[in-house]
Amino acid sequence: MFDRFRTFLDSLTGSGSSVIEPGDPRIAIMALCIQVMEADGEIHEKERRKVRSMIKDHYQLDDAALNALITAGETAESQAIDFFRFTSDIKRHFSEEQRIDLVGMLWEIAYADGKRSEMEDHVIWRIADLLGVSGRDRIIKRQEVAAKLDVVEETTAQQEK
Repeated sequence: MFDRFRTFLDSLTGSGSSVIEPGDPRIAIMALCIQVMEADGEIHEKERRKVRSMIKDHYQLDDAALNALITAGETAESQAIDFFRFTSDIKRHFSEEQRIDLVGMLWEIAYADGKRSEMEDHVIWRIADLLGVSGRDRIIKRQEVAAKLDVVEETTAQQEK
């Protein structure tokens, strides 16, 4: 699923490149991943592990480069006032299919703790909208990830009722 995405990113950053420089599109992706992790007000260790695993495998980074990317993403995320800073850069450089695949990655983070919250839904909806990903594609990706991870399709608010 991420082969097209990986090929495109490799063309932007160099295959396996571990140098993190300002303007590196991996920083925007990491910042969005962090936004999704923080959306429900609590960051679960499972979410952290999921992000580390996905990004490390995807970019073929060693631990030092991964930690540098996470730090750069955290810094960028903490300085941003909205998602536009990240989504506009991604939208300029990524094809529609790659942006849809990115939304799938964000759903994997949301489901990493076994459930999704309404806030995670909202954050991913907003990011997808800014990326130009249709509501239909966003929902299809959510359903694909839920089926892959074998999780029940309900938000935490629905679970509390």
